[in-house]
Amino acid sequence: MIATEEIAQKVRIHTVYKLACGDRVPSVTTVIGILNKPALLQWAWEMGTQELDYKAVRDRAGDIGTLAHYFILCDLKGERPDSSEYSQQDIEKAKICLIHYWDWVREHRVEPIMLETPLISEQYRFGGTIDFLGKVDGQLTLVDFKTGKGIYDEFLIQLSAYEQLLAEAKQFPEVTRLLRIGRNKDDHFEERITGKLDKQWQIFLHCLGIYNLQKEVRNG
Repeated sequence: MIATEEIAQKVRIHTVYKLACGDRVPSVTTVIGILNKPALLQWAWEMGTQELDYKAVRDRAGDIGTLAHYFILCDLKGERPDSSEYSQQDIEKAKICLIHYWDWVREHRVEPIMLETPLISEQYRFGGTIDFLGKVDGQLTLVDFKTGKGIYDEFLIQLSAYEQLLAEAKQFPEVTRLLRIGRNKDDHFEERITGKLDKQWQIFLHCLGIYNLQKEVRNG
């Protein structure tokens, strides 16, 4: 089932995931958010040693990542992006990501089928939005775009949940890829074909169980 969306005029800022019965369910990223992320804690500490407000840096990085995703989505759709609500500095950073994405595209034959598509798991009661499902070099492929500095374990957990969402939508990718796109001119892109994600899926299910238990405790 495709979820209901709250969409800003230019860039999707938030998605509300609901079951067919109307019950609201958590997103994949919300569920995975219960995990401790050592890389994030280390980064926040480094920001502090530089006397920087890590929350402000994080929020700006999020803006650049959102804008880069938007540029890529528009490119795949053949649409002209409207970035008028963003600063010129953020636009230039996001354009670097787009150029690196084009470098990746030049190495492959890319044919999109589903783009930024929100899906719901009625069976497991969660939702998520996939970046790309389509043909890459002739194979049905799930691709998740990232614009950070590395590929982390939680990304694979996230992809395992997306595979479940697609399975319930009767879509079965032959290949699953993580594409990390650099934000700096000398950091181009890093690609990983994930293989089977059975263990990551089990981790996600445990996270989902903990998330639901915590919610029950909060609600009394």
